[in-house]
Amino acid sequence: MPIEITMPALSPTMTEGTLASWNKSEGDTITSGDVIAEIETDKATMEVEAVDEGTLGKILVPAGTENVQVNSVIALLLEEGEDKSALEGFKVSTPKASTPAPSSAPAPVAPQAAPAPAPAVNSGARIIASPLAKRIAAERGVNLATVQGSGPRGRIIKADVVGAPIGTAPMQTAIQPSAPVAASGPGTDMPNSTMRKTIARRLVEAKQNIPHFYLTIDCNIDNLLEMRKRLNDTAEAGEYKISVNDIVIKAAAQALKEVPGANASWMGDFIRVYDDVDISIAVATPGGLITPVIRNADVKGIADVSNEVKELAGRAREGKLMPEEYTGGGFTISNLGMFGIREFSAIINPPQSCILAVGAGEARPVVKHGALAVATMMTCTLSVDHRAVDGALGAEYMAAFKKIIEEPMKLM
Repeated sequence: MPIEITMPALSPTMTEGTLASWNKSEGDTITSGDVIAEIETDKATMEVEAVDEGTLGKILVPAGTENVQVNSVIALLLEEGEDKSALEGFKVSTPKASTPAPSSAPAPVAPQAAPAPAPAVNSGARIIASPLAKRIAAERGVNLATVQGSGPRGRIIKADVVGAPIGTAPMQTAIQPSAPVAASGPGTDMPNSTMRKTIARRLVEAKQNIPHFYLTIDCNIDNLLEMRKRLNDTAEAGEYKISVNDIVIKAAAQALKEVPGANASWMGDFIRVYDDVDISIAVATPGGLITPVIRNADVKGIADVSNEVKELAGRAREGKLMPEEYTGGGFTISNLGMFGIREFSAIINPPQSCILAVGAGEARPVVKHGALAVATMMTCTLSVDHRAVDGALGAEYMAAFKKIIEEPMKLM
């Protein structure tokens, strides 16, 4: 009997993903441990290794298919001694619904609306439907906005569309163009990856649902730069090379130990203050932003933080992070100083309550002891969720951070 190869859950909260590519073709011999496919999640592209051995008999889900449900059968593996005749009449099992582990922040519960007598056309809300259901709907003229999905999370599947009234798709009129009007001249359309779509959705949700406020300070980093130079000058060849960002991470972690209330999440009925200081670091990749986590950053040395950041950031850009390396974290740092950005405000990374935006260090005129002088200043802005961290607490955190940055020997 053929062995079913199913869509794996690559993280505790994953319910679906994109089958990006197949590394094996039908008829290829499969050995346990072979990389047979690549799955694109909302964070990265992950390799899928074979568990069983045999011959790849049939690929059921083509490469490039989006919204593939976790535990659904994507291919059939023939065992030793079987040929393609074993596939005839074989019935694929129905996938079991994947129950994601509870996240650190529960999703907000929307109030229940009174039942409508008939489904109304939904012109703006996102419609979740399988690729097959979408194709059948287009062929039959079925308006998916009028179809009640019976799949996981209300997803519309083939059976829902087949049973829907034909010809319910809205008619095109003179004032309803059949295609979006181009905003300007010709251009290149770049398809959005699952990761990019998820980032876009989460950013919109964060700005709409989180009451942001912002706290900005200027830090004198002359002492920090001097300490960094001494540390790098005394390092053995290849031992480490500390950056300003490495010291910022360590300073942010130490400030969280002094002001633990900023290391928190809004949970609806309560505020969770984290015991560990896990710092998420915003890393730009070709597919979008990802935030690998430096665990227990407060108890690690600056050199250890530096080496870990470089290693995680490198694998993040290659799409090779494991889910446990980019999930969690109680506080995020986003540094655009290396691009010459003087100051910016970052969007909070839910369910966290704070994200620190770090600008470039630059020489500026300052007043020291009543006289004009020049110092290397760095502007930092904390974006804060007012539900969990109020203004006074946020200001207390920024004061602690500024003191550490300007007196960095405290970190030693």
